Amino acid sequence: MILAAGRGERMRPLTDRTPKPLLPVAGKPLIVWHLERLARAGVVHVVINVAHLGEHIEALLGDGDAWGLEIRYSSEPPGALETAGGIALALPLLGDEPFLVVNGDIYCDFDFASLPALGGGDLAHLILVDNPAHHRQGDFALDGTRVSNDSQRLTFAGIGVYRPQLFSAIAAGERAKLAPLLTQAIDAGRVSGQMHRGGWVDVGTPERLAALDADLRQASL
Repeated sequence: MILAAGRGERMRPLTDRTPKPLLPVAGKPLIVWHLERLARAGVVHVVINVAHLGEHIEALLGDGDAWGLEIRYSSEPPGALETAGGIALALPLLGDEPFLVVNGDIYCDFDFASLPALGGGDLAHLILVDNPAHHRQGDFALDGTRVSNDSQRLTFAGIGVYRPQLFSAIAAGERAKLAPLLTQAIDAGRVSGQMHRGGWVDVGTPERLAALDADLRQASL
């Protein structure tokens, strides 16, 4: 699942007419970088949640055939449902097995094929990165392969594998954030994780978008 329903307030005015996942980076929409990497990793079925200007996303990506994918869309009401609420609404499209979720507003060169299977009792597996300058406090800690809420923190990369049961208490159409669910599961010892030390950018501002575009163009020379 690719999360693409957000309004992108910090990206305005760029997102007034273009949904954030379609903003161009080095010649192609941000979300297409994800689709290409997912396809290379052997993923076939992709669900994309949409709200703000979602029709633009559906018109550009279609059924995913251009990337060898089968894309289905989960439409949310204006204002969207937050991360956990959006995932909960899309559960009928995601099935009963663990599934991968990727934030649509990040750039990352993580190899999705390297993700391990979830441990028998785990509800989630998170990809963590070193704290960027704009998020020095971090989100979670990592002790070997176990995620904790300790003080030595890292940043959640916006890439995770989840069991549907993590969202079982959220009613379809309910607004709900992901962080409280993860914190509860971490406290219960049911979340694993790993570090990604490659390229990763939270494309949250026009300045970060421009810097990423310049870096990728330079790298391709």
